[in-house]
Amino acid sequence: MLATILAQYGLADTHCRVLPFGTGLINRTWKVVDDTQEYILQKINGQVFSNPVHISENIGALADYFDAYHPGYLFVKPVKTLTTGAGYVLYENDCYRLLPFVPASQTYDTVSTPQLAFEAAQQFGRFTRLLRDFDTSSLHMTIRDFHNLTLRYKQLEQAIEQGNPQRIRQSRELIDFLQSQHGIVKAYETYTSQKLFKLRVTHHDTKISNVLFNTEGKGLCVIDLDTVMPGYFISDVGDMMRTYLSPASEEEADLEKIIIRDEFFYAIASGYLGEMQDEMTTTEIDHFVFAGKYMIYMQAIRFLIDHLNNDVYYGARYEGHNFNRAVNQVTLLQQLLLKEKLFSDFVISKSYLQTQG
Repeated sequence: MLATILAQYGLADTHCRVLPFGTGLINRTWKVVDDTQEYILQKINGQVFSNPVHISENIGALADYFDAYHPGYLFVKPVKTLTTGAGYVLYENDCYRLLPFVPASQTYDTVSTPQLAFEAAQQFGRFTRLLRDFDTSSLHMTIRDFHNLTLRYKQLEQAIEQGNPQRIRQSRELIDFLQSQHGIVKAYETYTSQKLFKLRVTHHDTKISNVLFNTEGKGLCVIDLDTVMPGYFISDVGDMMRTYLSPASEEEADLEKIIIRDEFFYAIASGYLGEMQDEMTTTEIDHFVFAGKYMIYMQAIRFLIDHLNNDVYYGARYEGHNFNRAVNQVTLLQQLLLKEKLFSDFVISKSYLQTQG
């Protein structure tokens, strides 16, 4: 099967080694090594992305823009097939793409130092800044309502009414806390409906493994562009805060390990604002920490919804898996709330100093 796909790129399976690659959970990925070059081959998850061709069209439009206006930026774009000239192959109702492997590059699965957090935040900020004049309306929504907090809260209310009655009773304390934080939903609705947050080209999946680094740990570019869509800065900044601030992942059940590392927040803010401050409104800068509250809260809601609905979306490796994930994210949110003023003061002071400087 893979040989048939590779042949459309002029790669003969007799000269290629195809090896499983990476730790991503959404798309299936292989590294392809032929006599002269290395590639990354991916099968796009059709269960997550209902129209994978839209992803290819988005990436093609972004590639054309970078070629025209920022040719020096390292944009890893799919290889075009010899048969159709498209950046993808459709085979048995699945969509595949081939990307060049960037020599002397690496990725990380965890954020172990503030410097890594800084480099990643800088890269995501640079990506959005360079695309500031790109027409966001020309991009497809590859996952509609992906970060729509209003929708997620409505889904929570529905799960509370129609979900597993026993799980609802057992989750009462968690439900009460999430409902008590409904002000985050109201704030999100106000800032977006009144256009106090600007619609920009946004990555939407800013985990550390979606940044390509050189061998010295310096950021090169962002990768995995499947979720690049019109969006708000709170999605990218919030996801970095959600996944970089604590040394414990969302799978950690020992709540004492869920802490906020101040220096990692300072690194995120410094890296992102170093690129984006002049592009952001005063309201956006004032709500930089809100981004973390928004994303962590939304993920807690999503985990709890799945628990109440018998684990139909994320699945569960053990009984109560998604409940524990939800508690994990609520704990992280509570830790962030304790630091909110400290972090907001840092952002405001940093922005003032950069403006004066």
